[in-house]
Amino acid sequence: MNKFEKIICRKDTKCYKWDYLKEIFGRNDLLSMWVADMDFKAPAKVIEVLEKRVEHGVFGYTGLTDSFYSSIINWMKNRFNWHIEKDWIVTTPGIVPAINFAIQTYTKKQDKVLVQTPVYYPFFKSINNNKRTLINSELLLVSDRYEMNFPDLERQLSHDVEMMILCSPHNPVGRVWKKTELQKVAELCLKHKVLLVSDEIHSDVVFSDNQHIPVPKISSEIAKNSITMFAPSKTFNLAGLSISTVIIPNTELRQQFKNTLLKLGLHGGNLFGIEALEAAYKYGSSWLDQLILYIEDNYKFIKQYIKKNIAKIKVIQMEGTYLLWLDCRELKFTQKELVSFFINEAGLALNDGDTFGKGGKGFMRMNLACSRRLLKQALEQLTIAYNKLEKNNSTR
Repeated sequence: MNKFEKIICRKDTKCYKWDYLKEIFGRNDLLSMWVADMDFKAPAKVIEVLEKRVEHGVFGYTGLTDSFYSSIINWMKNRFNWHIEKDWIVTTPGIVPAINFAIQTYTKKQDKVLVQTPVYYPFFKSINNNKRTLINSELLLVSDRYEMNFPDLERQLSHDVEMMILCSPHNPVGRVWKKTELQKVAELCLKHKVLLVSDEIHSDVVFSDNQHIPVPKISSEIAKNSITMFAPSKTFNLAGLSISTVIIPNTELRQQFKNTLLKLGLHGGNLFGIEALEAAYKYGSSWLDQLILYIEDNYKFIKQYIKKNIAKIKVIQMEGTYLLWLDCRELKFTQKELVSFFINEAGLALNDGDTFGKGGKGFMRMNLACSRRLLKQALEQLTIAYNKLEKNNSTR
Protein backbone atom coordinates (compact mmCIF):
# COMPACT_ATOMS: atom_id res chain seq x y z
CA MET A 1 0.00 0.00 0.00
CA ASN A 2 1.18 3.50 -0.81
CA LYS A 3 2.15 5.12 2.52
CA PHE A 4 -0.14 8.05 1.75
CA GLU A 5 -3.14 5.73 1.34
CA LYS A 6 -3.17 4.70 4.98
CA ILE A 7 -5.85 6.46 6.99
CA ILE A 8 -4.42 7.51 10.35
CA CYS A 9 -6.95 8.43 13.02
CA ARG A 10 -5.97 11.83 14.42
CA LYS A 11 -8.86 12.19 16.84
CA ASP A 12 -8.08 12.58 20.54
CA THR A 13 -4.55 13.79 19.79
CA LYS A 14 -5.28 17.47 20.54
CA CYS A 15 -5.49 17.85 16.77
CA TYR A 16 -6.92 21.20 15.71
CA LYS A 17 -8.15 19.80 12.40
CA TRP A 18 -10.18 16.91 13.84
CA ASP A 19 -10.71 17.50 17.57
CA TYR A 20 -12.24 21.00 17.43
CA LEU A 21 -14.95 20.50 14.82
CA LYS A 22 -17.79 21.04 17.30
CA GLU A 23 -16.37 24.36 18.49
CA ILE A 24 -15.65 25.66 14.98
CA PHE A 25 -18.32 24.10 12.76
CA GLY A 26 -21.04 23.23 15.27
CA ARG A 27 -20.82 19.48 14.60
CA ASN A 28 -18.23 16.82 15.39
CA ASP A 29 -19.37 14.26 12.80
CA LEU A 30 -17.86 15.99 9.74
CA LEU A 31 -15.09 14.89 7.41
CA SER A 32 -12.36 17.41 8.14
CA MET A 33 -10.80 18.95 5.03
CA TRP A 34 -10.01 22.46 6.12
CA VAL A 35 -6.96 23.57 8.18
CA ALA A 36 -3.70 23.37 6.22
CA ASP A 37 -1.90 20.40 7.67
CA MET A 38 -1.74 16.87 6.29
CA ASP A 39 -3.22 13.59 7.49
CA PHE A 40 0.05 11.82 6.62
CA LYS A 41 2.85 10.71 8.90
CA ALA A 42 6.06 12.72 8.69
CA PRO A 43 9.00 11.03 6.91
CA ALA A 44 10.26 7.94 8.74
CA LYS A 45 13.75 9.38 9.15
CA VAL A 46 12.34 12.48 10.85
CA ILE A 47 10.37 10.31 13.26
CA GLU A 48 13.47 8.20 13.90
CA VAL A 49 15.55 11.27 14.77
CA LEU A 50 12.85 12.56 17.12
CA GLU A 51 12.45 9.16 18.80
CA LYS A 52 16.19 9.01 19.41
CA ARG A 53 16.07 12.47 20.96
CA VAL A 54 13.16 11.47 23.20
CA GLU A 55 15.08 8.38 24.35
CA HIS A 56 17.90 10.66 25.52
CA GLY A 57 15.42 12.02 28.03
CA VAL A 58 16.97 15.44 28.71
CA PHE A 59 15.21 18.34 27.04
CA GLY A 60 17.18 21.39 28.08
CA TYR A 61 18.03 24.63 26.31
CA THR A 62 19.08 23.95 22.73
CA GLY A 63 21.33 25.84 20.33
CA LEU A 64 21.67 25.92 16.55
CA THR A 65 24.61 24.00 15.10
CA ASP A 66 26.48 24.31 11.83
CA SER A 67 24.69 21.18 10.60
CA PHE A 68 21.33 22.88 11.24
CA TYR A 69 22.30 25.84 9.07
CA SER A 70 23.90 23.60 6.44
CA SER A 71 20.68 21.62 6.07
CA ILE A 72 18.82 24.83 5.16
CA ILE A 73 21.57 26.08 2.84
CA ASN A 74 21.73 22.74 1.02
CA TRP A 75 17.95 22.50 0.74
CA MET A 76 17.72 25.91 -0.93
CA LYS A 77 20.55 24.98 -3.28
CA ASN A 78 19.18 21.55 -4.21
CA ARG A 79 15.49 22.43 -4.52
CA PHE A 80 15.67 25.96 -5.94
CA ASN A 81 19.26 26.35 -7.18
CA TRP A 82 19.52 29.28 -4.78
CA HIS A 83 22.75 29.94 -2.93
CA ILE A 84 22.26 31.55 0.46
CA GLU A 85 24.65 32.46 3.26
CA LYS A 86 24.49 31.23 6.84
CA ASP A 87 24.37 34.81 8.12
CA TRP A 88 21.18 35.46 6.17
CA ILE A 89 19.19 32.89 8.18
CA VAL A 90 17.07 33.91 11.16
CA THR A 91 14.86 31.38 12.96
CA THR A 92 11.35 32.14 14.21
CA PRO A 93 8.61 30.04 15.87
CA GLY A 94 6.45 29.98 12.74
CA ILE A 95 5.62 32.02 9.64
CA VAL A 96 2.64 33.88 11.11
CA PRO A 97 4.72 35.09 14.08
CA ALA A 98 7.45 36.06 11.59
CA ILE A 99 4.98 38.15 9.58
CA ASN A 100 3.93 39.93 12.76
CA PHE A 101 7.59 40.54 13.66
CA ALA A 102 8.22 41.98 10.18
CA ILE A 103 5.23 44.31 10.46
CA GLN A 104 6.41 45.49 13.89
CA THR A 105 9.99 45.91 12.66
CA TYR A 106 9.56 47.73 9.36
CA THR A 107 6.32 49.70 9.76
CA LYS A 108 4.64 51.90 12.35
CA LYS A 109 1.02 52.35 13.39
CA GLN A 110 -1.33 53.36 10.56
CA ASP A 111 1.26 52.56 7.88
CA LYS A 112 -0.19 50.88 4.79
CA VAL A 113 0.48 47.18 4.19
CA LEU A 114 -0.73 45.60 0.95
CA VAL A 115 -1.93 42.05 0.25
CA GLN A 116 -3.45 40.37 -2.81
CA THR A 117 -6.81 38.79 -2.10
CA PRO A 118 -8.25 36.26 -1.80
CA VAL A 119 -5.34 35.30 0.45
CA TYR A 120 -4.35 33.48 3.64
CA TYR A 121 -6.47 35.20 6.28
CA PRO A 122 -3.84 35.56 9.07
CA PHE A 123 -2.30 38.24 6.85
CA PHE A 124 -5.32 40.43 7.65
CA LYS A 125 -5.15 39.68 11.37
CA SER A 126 -1.43 40.44 11.50
CA ILE A 127 -1.97 43.81 9.85
CA ASN A 128 -5.07 44.78 11.82
CA ASN A 129 -3.85 43.52 15.21
CA ASN A 130 -0.74 45.66 14.84
CA LYS A 131 -2.92 48.67 13.96
CA ARG A 132 -1.60 49.04 10.43
CA THR A 133 -3.78 49.98 7.46
CA LEU A 134 -4.80 47.07 5.24
CA ILE A 135 -4.57 47.77 1.50
CA ASN A 136 -5.94 45.25 -0.98
CA SER A 137 -5.22 44.47 -4.61
CA GLU A 138 -7.61 41.78 -5.78
CA LEU A 139 -6.35 39.01 -8.03
CA LEU A 140 -8.10 38.45 -11.35
CA LEU A 141 -9.82 35.16 -12.14
CA VAL A 142 -9.32 34.54 -15.86
CA SER A 143 -11.22 31.42 -16.91
CA ASP A 144 -10.12 28.92 -14.22
CA ARG A 145 -6.77 30.52 -13.31
CA TYR A 146 -5.82 33.53 -11.24
CA GLU A 147 -3.54 36.35 -12.41
CA MET A 148 -2.16 39.48 -10.77
CA ASN A 149 -3.86 42.76 -11.58
CA PHE A 150 -0.69 44.74 -12.26
CA PRO A 151 -2.32 48.10 -13.13
CA ASP A 152 -4.26 48.01 -9.86
CA LEU A 153 -1.22 46.76 -7.95
CA GLU A 154 0.91 49.67 -9.13
CA ARG A 155 -1.86 52.16 -8.42
CA GLN A 156 -2.12 50.89 -4.84
CA LEU A 157 1.64 50.71 -4.27
CA SER A 158 2.10 54.27 -5.47
CA HIS A 159 -0.04 55.63 -2.62
CA ASP A 160 2.44 55.50 0.27
CA VAL A 161 2.35 51.75 0.91
CA GLU A 162 5.25 50.73 3.19
CA MET A 163 5.11 46.95 2.87
CA MET A 164 3.68 44.31 0.57
CA ILE A 165 3.10 40.75 1.80
CA LEU A 166 3.30 38.32 -1.09
CA CYS A 167 1.98 34.75 -0.90
CA SER A 168 4.18 32.57 -3.13
CA PRO A 169 2.97 29.96 -4.00
CA HIS A 170 -0.43 31.43 -3.37
CA ASN A 171 -2.84 30.16 -0.74
CA PRO A 172 -5.73 29.61 -1.46
CA VAL A 173 -5.76 29.97 -5.27
CA GLY A 174 -2.94 27.51 -5.94
CA ARG A 175 -0.83 29.66 -8.27
CA VAL A 176 2.91 29.13 -8.56
CA TRP A 177 4.00 32.54 -9.78
CA LYS A 178 6.18 32.69 -12.88
CA LYS A 179 9.52 34.51 -12.87
CA THR A 180 8.10 37.31 -15.04
CA GLU A 181 5.27 37.87 -12.55
CA LEU A 182 7.57 37.89 -9.53
CA GLN A 183 10.03 40.17 -11.26
CA LYS A 184 7.30 42.67 -12.10
CA VAL A 185 6.01 42.66 -8.51
CA ALA A 186 9.50 43.09 -7.09
CA GLU A 187 10.37 45.90 -9.51
CA LEU A 188 7.16 47.73 -8.66
CA CYS A 189 8.10 47.48 -4.98
CA LEU A 190 11.54 48.88 -5.76
CA LYS A 191 10.06 51.67 -7.86
CA HIS A 192 7.69 52.78 -5.11
CA LYS A 193 10.06 52.07 -2.19
CA VAL A 194 7.90 49.29 -0.75
CA LEU A 195 9.50 46.49 1.27
CA LEU A 196 8.54 43.07 -0.12
CA VAL A 197 7.83 40.34 2.45
CA SER A 198 7.40 36.98 0.73
CA ASP A 199 5.67 34.09 2.51
CA GLU A 200 7.01 31.02 0.69
CA ILE A 201 5.87 28.34 3.13
CA HIS A 202 4.27 26.29 0.30
CA SER A 203 7.33 26.53 -1.94
CA ASP A 204 8.22 22.84 -1.72
CA VAL A 205 4.86 21.49 -2.89
CA VAL A 206 4.86 22.42 -6.57
CA PHE A 207 3.37 20.30 -9.34
CA SER A 208 5.11 19.11 -12.50
CA ASP A 209 5.68 21.75 -15.22
CA ASN A 210 5.90 24.45 -12.53
CA GLN A 211 8.90 25.86 -10.69
CA HIS A 212 9.07 27.87 -7.51
CA ILE A 213 11.43 30.85 -7.62
CA PRO A 214 12.46 32.50 -4.33
CA VAL A 215 11.97 36.25 -4.67
CA PRO A 216 15.54 37.25 -3.68
CA LYS A 217 16.96 34.98 -6.37
CA ILE A 218 15.67 37.28 -9.12
CA SER A 219 18.39 39.91 -8.64
CA SER A 220 20.76 41.30 -6.01
CA GLU A 221 18.83 44.57 -6.00
CA ILE A 222 15.57 42.76 -5.27
CA ALA A 223 17.29 40.62 -2.62
CA LYS A 224 18.21 43.80 -0.74
CA ASN A 225 14.56 44.91 -0.69
CA SER A 226 12.97 41.66 0.42
CA ILE A 227 12.70 39.25 3.31
CA THR A 228 11.61 35.71 2.55
CA MET A 229 10.00 33.16 4.84
CA PHE A 230 10.23 29.37 4.69
CA ALA A 231 9.35 26.43 6.94
CA PRO A 232 9.30 22.63 6.82
CA SER A 233 5.87 22.63 8.46
CA LYS A 234 3.61 22.34 5.39
CA THR A 235 6.15 20.29 3.43
CA PHE A 236 6.70 17.53 6.00
CA ASN A 237 3.64 17.96 8.25
CA LEU A 238 5.58 19.45 11.17
CA ALA A 239 3.38 22.47 11.94
CA GLY A 240 3.04 21.56 15.62
CA LEU A 241 6.80 21.85 16.14
CA SER A 242 6.87 25.64 15.62
CA ILE A 243 9.99 26.25 13.55
CA SER A 244 10.54 28.48 10.53
CA THR A 245 13.31 30.45 8.86
CA VAL A 246 13.48 33.99 7.56
CA ILE A 247 16.08 34.67 4.88
CA ILE A 248 17.29 38.29 4.92
CA PRO A 249 20.28 39.09 2.64
CA ASN A 250 20.21 42.81 3.52
CA THR A 251 22.45 43.30 6.59
CA GLU A 252 20.57 46.34 7.88
CA LEU A 253 17.12 44.78 7.48
CA ARG A 254 18.38 41.58 9.13
CA GLN A 255 19.75 43.39 12.15
CA GLN A 256 16.51 45.32 12.57
CA PHE A 257 14.56 42.05 12.49
CA LYS A 258 16.90 40.46 15.02
CA ASN A 259 16.48 43.48 17.29
CA THR A 260 12.73 42.90 17.33
CA LEU A 261 13.26 39.27 18.35
CA LEU A 262 15.65 40.42 21.06
CA LYS A 263 13.11 42.88 22.46
CA LEU A 264 10.50 40.10 22.53
CA GLY A 265 12.87 37.74 24.33
CA LEU A 266 12.83 35.23 21.50
CA HIS A 267 16.03 33.25 21.24
CA GLY A 268 16.97 29.59 21.01
CA GLY A 269 14.13 27.46 19.74
CA ASN A 270 11.97 24.40 20.15
CA LEU A 271 14.27 21.39 20.60
CA PHE A 272 12.08 19.07 18.54
CA GLY A 273 11.46 21.68 15.87
CA ILE A 274 15.20 22.14 15.45
CA GLU A 275 15.83 18.40 15.22
CA ALA A 276 12.90 17.85 12.83
CA LEU A 277 13.86 20.68 10.48
CA GLU A 278 17.41 19.42 10.12
CA ALA A 279 16.32 15.81 9.59
CA ALA A 280 13.62 16.76 7.11
CA TYR A 281 15.94 18.90 5.00
CA LYS A 282 18.71 16.28 5.15
CA TYR A 283 16.68 13.15 4.45
CA GLY A 284 13.22 14.18 3.24
CA SER A 285 13.73 14.87 -0.47
CA SER A 286 12.62 11.46 -1.77
CA TRP A 287 9.58 11.40 0.55
CA LEU A 288 8.61 14.86 -0.69
CA ASP A 289 8.87 13.83 -4.35
CA GLN A 290 6.45 10.98 -3.65
CA LEU A 291 4.11 13.29 -1.73
CA ILE A 292 3.94 15.77 -4.61
CA LEU A 293 2.98 13.01 -7.04
CA TYR A 294 0.25 11.83 -4.66
CA ILE A 295 -1.18 15.31 -4.09
CA GLU A 296 -1.12 16.08 -7.81
CA ASP A 297 -2.95 12.81 -8.51
CA ASN A 298 -5.54 13.75 -5.87
CA TYR A 299 -6.00 17.07 -7.68
CA LYS A 300 -6.42 15.38 -11.08
CA PHE A 301 -8.86 12.89 -9.58
CA ILE A 302 -11.06 15.51 -7.92
CA LYS A 303 -11.01 17.78 -10.96
CA GLN A 304 -12.24 14.98 -13.22
CA TYR A 305 -14.78 13.76 -10.66
CA ILE A 306 -16.35 17.16 -10.04
CA LYS A 307 -16.51 17.97 -13.75
CA LYS A 308 -18.40 14.72 -14.34
CA ASN A 309 -20.65 14.64 -11.28
CA ILE A 310 -21.05 18.15 -9.81
CA ALA A 311 -21.34 20.46 -12.80
CA LYS A 312 -22.16 23.65 -10.90
CA ILE A 313 -18.94 23.58 -8.89
CA LYS A 314 -15.76 24.55 -10.74
CA VAL A 315 -12.25 23.50 -9.77
CA ILE A 316 -9.75 26.36 -10.00
CA GLN A 317 -6.51 25.43 -11.74
CA MET A 318 -3.94 24.31 -9.19
CA GLU A 319 -0.17 24.50 -9.75
CA GLY A 320 1.03 23.82 -6.23
CA THR A 321 0.18 23.57 -2.50
CA TYR A 322 -2.37 20.99 -1.35
CA LEU A 323 -5.21 23.47 -0.99
CA LEU A 324 -7.94 23.42 -3.64
CA TRP A 325 -10.04 26.50 -4.39
CA LEU A 326 -13.62 25.64 -5.38
CA ASP A 327 -15.81 28.08 -7.32
CA CYS A 328 -19.35 27.44 -6.07
CA ARG A 329 -20.98 30.64 -7.32
CA GLU A 330 -23.21 28.82 -9.80
CA LEU A 331 -25.04 27.21 -6.88
CA LYS A 332 -26.57 30.68 -6.29
CA PHE A 333 -26.24 30.50 -2.51
CA THR A 334 -25.51 33.34 -0.16
CA GLN A 335 -22.19 32.73 1.56
CA LYS A 336 -23.94 31.70 4.75
CA GLU A 337 -26.09 29.23 2.79
CA LEU A 338 -23.01 27.87 0.98
CA VAL A 339 -21.15 27.20 4.22
CA SER A 340 -24.26 25.58 5.70
CA PHE A 341 -24.66 23.39 2.59
CA PHE A 342 -21.18 21.93 2.98
CA ILE A 343 -21.57 21.41 6.73
CA ASN A 344 -25.18 20.32 7.14
CA GLU A 345 -25.96 18.70 3.79
CA ALA A 346 -22.59 17.29 2.65
CA GLY A 347 -21.14 16.66 6.13
CA LEU A 348 -17.84 18.33 5.22
CA ALA A 349 -15.65 20.81 7.06
CA LEU A 350 -14.04 23.15 4.51
CA ASN A 351 -12.74 26.70 4.80
CA ASP A 352 -15.24 29.47 4.12
CA GLY A 353 -13.94 31.38 1.08
CA ASP A 354 -15.17 34.69 2.48
CA THR A 355 -12.56 34.56 5.25
CA PHE A 356 -9.84 34.97 2.59
CA GLY A 357 -10.97 38.51 1.86
CA LYS A 358 -12.26 40.31 -1.19
CA GLY A 359 -12.95 37.90 -4.03
CA GLY A 360 -13.66 34.97 -1.71
CA LYS A 361 -17.46 35.05 -1.71
CA GLY A 362 -18.93 32.03 -3.46
CA PHE A 363 -15.76 29.98 -2.93
CA MET A 364 -14.63 27.26 -0.53
CA ARG A 365 -11.13 25.92 0.21
CA MET A 366 -10.56 22.16 0.40
CA ASN A 367 -7.49 20.36 1.77
CA LEU A 368 -6.33 17.51 -0.52
CA ALA A 369 -3.55 16.22 1.76
CA CYS A 370 -5.42 13.10 2.76
CA SER A 371 -5.89 9.51 1.66
CA ARG A 372 -7.58 9.03 -1.71
CA ARG A 373 -10.17 6.89 0.07
CA LEU A 374 -11.07 9.78 2.36
CA LEU A 375 -11.19 12.11 -0.62
CA LYS A 376 -13.56 9.75 -2.46
CA GLN A 377 -15.79 9.58 0.60
CA ALA A 378 -15.93 13.36 0.76
CA LEU A 379 -16.82 13.61 -2.93
CA GLU A 380 -19.53 10.97 -2.60
CA GLN A 381 -21.08 12.89 0.30
CA LEU A 382 -20.89 16.11 -1.71
CA THR A 383 -22.48 14.42 -4.73
CA ILE A 384 -25.41 13.14 -2.69
CA ALA A 385 -26.00 16.62 -1.27
CA TYR A 386 -25.67 18.20 -4.72
CA ASN A 387 -28.08 15.76 -6.38
CA LYS A 388 -30.62 16.36 -3.63
CA LEU A 389 -30.26 20.11 -4.15
CA GLU A 390 -30.72 19.78 -7.91
CA LYS A 391 -33.77 17.58 -7.47
CA ASN A 392 -35.35 20.06 -5.08
CA ASN A 393 -34.60 22.93 -7.48
CA SER A 394 -36.16 21.07 -10.40
CA THR A 395 -39.43 20.49 -8.55
CA ARG A 396 -39.94 24.11 -7.52
